[in-house]
Amino acid sequence: MGPTLTIGHATANGELAHTSEVPQLGLGTFLMKEEGECKEAVLAALKAGYKHIDTAMAYENEHEVGEAIGEAIENGIITREELFVTTKLRRPHAVGNEEVQQRCQESLENLGLEYVDLYLVHAPPKDPYHRKPTWKGMEECLKRGWTKAIGVSNYGAHHLDKMRSYATYMPSVNQIEIHPWLQRDALRAATEAVGATVMAYSPLARGDKVSDEKLAKISQELGCTPAQVAIKWCLDIGCITVPKSSNEGRIKENLGCLEVELGTQLDELKALDEHYISGWDPTSET
Repeated sequence: MGPTLTIGHATANGELAHTSEVPQLGLGTFLMKEEGECKEAVLAALKAGYKHIDTAMAYENEHEVGEAIGEAIENGIITREELFVTTKLRRPHAVGNEEVQQRCQESLENLGLEYVDLYLVHAPPKDPYHRKPTWKGMEECLKRGWTKAIGVSNYGAHHLDKMRSYATYMPSVNQIEIHPWLQRDALRAATEAVGATVMAYSPLARGDKVSDEKLAKISQELGCTPAQVAIKWCLDIGCITVPKSSNEGRIKENLGCLEVELGTQLDELKALDEHYISGWDPTSET
């Protein structure tokens, strides 16, 4: 259900290696820490038709994501082949090749999976010295088949450019905060310039902008919800998008954005940009 995008890893000879098909709309699981919350949300999403689940070791809910996936597969809701699972290497663990491989194995154990579809460095390692060996560890995970694709999160344009000097495979994805109030044209262009696809997290600015009057006006014109407009905008500009919700009604509502058609409203949404950052921003770090 829903659109897909092809991601891959640019190589020095200009080829795109290790390509994958990614469901463009997924479920984010950030801040789902209450017992059972994440499992029920993932199950609700899979039953509704989602095929992409985004988690991270830092979220402390990989095990519940895994439990939900196992139950869904066992009950015939989805097959492993149909499902796309993204998880991330914690920033404090991004210190070298062997550490990366160890943590990837831990994530697979938590999830109860033989492989993930996308493994991301959650943020640029604090110490620039660790960035090359960390990425080499990510490449090793890719080569070993523990993940079908590797990428980064919260990387700025300068971080991505520096990777050209040491990466055999450039990242397939850069997951960053993107929404109508934080459009990041330059960073999106820089991401695409290294052959990566933008994945938008917090497409609703963590809920801070859902009551925006201009967004409400657009949603009324279209006969949909403000959330659906913001999420569909992310999809329409070419991002993979993973809105987070543990509410079954909102999970289904977010999926309904696929039926929304943005036309002249795209110009109105373009005008909303105000560089509003709702979360942390390692993209600007040195």
